[in-house]
Amino acid sequence: MNRDKLPRFTGPNLTGELQFNYLDRLIRRDLRVARTEDITPRYRRVVFVGDDLADGFPYVPFSPDHVRVFFPHPKTGELVAPREQPDGSWPNEGGTGDPIHRDYTVRAWDPETRELSLDFVLHGHGVAGRWAQRAQAGDLLVVNGPSSNWRLPENYPHYLALGDETALPALARIISEAPAGSHVTAFIEIADAGEQQKLTGPADVDLHWIHRDSAPVGDGHLSPLETALRAWQSPADSSSLFAFAAGETNSLKPIRRYLRNEMGLTVDQVVVDGYWKRGVGGFDHHDSDIDDD
Repeated sequence: MNRDKLPRFTGPNLTGELQFNYLDRLIRRDLRVARTEDITPRYRRVVFVGDDLADGFPYVPFSPDHVRVFFPHPKTGELVAPREQPDGSWPNEGGTGDPIHRDYTVRAWDPETRELSLDFVLHGHGVAGRWAQRAQAGDLLVVNGPSSNWRLPENYPHYLALGDETALPALARIISEAPAGSHVTAFIEIADAGEQQKLTGPADVDLHWIHRDSAPVGDGHLSPLETALRAWQSPADSSSLFAFAAGETNSLKPIRRYLRNEMGLTVDQVVVDGYWKRGVGGFDHHDSDIDDD
């Protein structure tokens, strides 16, 4: 890939649509755990440090980018990940097995302490969740990227952010980084009341926690998140709203249709990303088929 030919964009983003600023090169960072912080019973923040953060990290506000995180094999302990060579190739190193990786939104970056934070859902299964459950200071991971900063538009008076707990890092960043003077309405589906977090920002925030153990699911709806969205009174002027939704792929399909077809939002006003798919292990969100129907 010739990165020189990929689009570049520097903020503020006042275009009314998502903009991508592709970075000059993809960087591998070998990091170690500094500490863990339990935000809720099922949600853990892992703070990383390492020499590869000495030159900083391309963290851009209102740009909840993904990084690719490589995990050690749960049985062998091998941490296999690609490393760039002088000829531009990226062969794997660290063992003979295939790399084990997942994509994560960076939750926070502290430029003073050079600490990078990632949040994990502790759901008791999956390579990433089990690793985070056992993570201790000194444990190693490899983080690649991001390959670009994809910056949300900053010129809307109203933002809608919705998703399940897997989308919380991105949703929390939208809430905390939305422009001052704007209004953010957020619907976040979580297991129960014990999973609520305190989320604030400079915008006016209307935060709705949807508890899966008690929230209603309407007839024909695929999730309580969909039911809550359909009950919401959206702004009368649809052109004033930008919507971001992420979470389980299948449950997001009717949500995307509702945003586009019933609320009348244009394609530039909606970002919907399937982070995982029920029954599919190691799902790659880049293969999401949400936009197919």
